[in-house]
Amino acid sequence: MARTMQVLGEKWTVLIVRSAFQGDSRFSEFRDRLGVPTDVLSARLTTLVDAGIFERRSYKEAGSRERSSYHLTEAGSELKKVLAALSEWGTAHRASEFGPSVLYVDGNSDEVSVEFVSASGSTLECADVAMVPGPGATTTW
Repeated sequence: MARTMQVLGEKWTVLIVRSAFQGDSRFSEFRDRLGVPTDVLSARLTTLVDAGIFERRSYKEAGSRERSSYHLTEAGSELKKVLAALSEWGTAHRASEFGPSVLYVDGNSDEVSVEFVSASGSTLECADVAMVPGPGATTTW
């Protein structure tokens, strides 16, 4: 968890990833959508590239210098589940009077949710799921 939060634990980072899921890939698109200071955005994009969340690609528009665009890697794409879980929690516990700011839907536009599912395929309630140390645990519980 600590290693994950070293990458994702800053507010702008999660918003930048969300912006990438919304189709943004260029520095100016992230900056304009989010209003993030340019020095912060530059640092966060570097962190996301170094962590393997984004891949940097070069592009050049006619008459302009070469620039970088940022694209979700496979690891970055898997963060959609994390963002969906955060959104569900926010909708349940920090709801806006206007309703959810984002919905997650399948190909038929039916809403989907993030759930705990056992190895046998049963859906579990949060209260029925325990956290236990895994083989990579560095602290004892």
